[in-house]
Amino acid sequence: MKGLKKKRRIQVILLAFVALAFASGLTGYALRDGINFFRSPSQVMSDPPAPGEVFRLGGLVEAGSLIRGEGEVVRFVVTDTAVSVPVVYSGILPDLFDEGQGMVGTGVYINGTFEASEILAKHDETYMPKEVIDALKEQGVYEAPEGS
Repeated sequence: MKGLKKKRRIQVILLAFVALAFASGLTGYALRDGINFFRSPSQVMSDPPAPGEVFRLGGLVEAGSLIRGEGEVVRFVVTDTAVSVPVVYSGILPDLFDEGQGMVGTGVYINGTFEASEILAKHDETYMPKEVIDALKEQGVYEAPEGS
């Protein structure tokens, strides 16, 4: 009788482990397209993304690079002060988007241009996305805002 209980307990534990592994696999499969990795302009140029790969690009909007086209098309250059990447975006930019400010865009890199589908900008005068700060610190050009 004790041997049967022990065997049943082992079967239940193995079944629970298989169910957990299956659920983890399904979760990973479902999220595979929803994960966008952050890259700085230096990382994009040194190790270009695969064609069609969606990722996030962040840095500073280069001064003098903002060009508003016809309709909602906007072109600008994102830099980490070491390397610059041209960006094209079709849509309405956030109100606080400006030259010399931090931004993060989601999109794909096609023929040397980052084609953004979404642009995020700082939300107050001192905010900059953590990924952008980290990339600028790696380049040795980050200056903390006054009063922080």
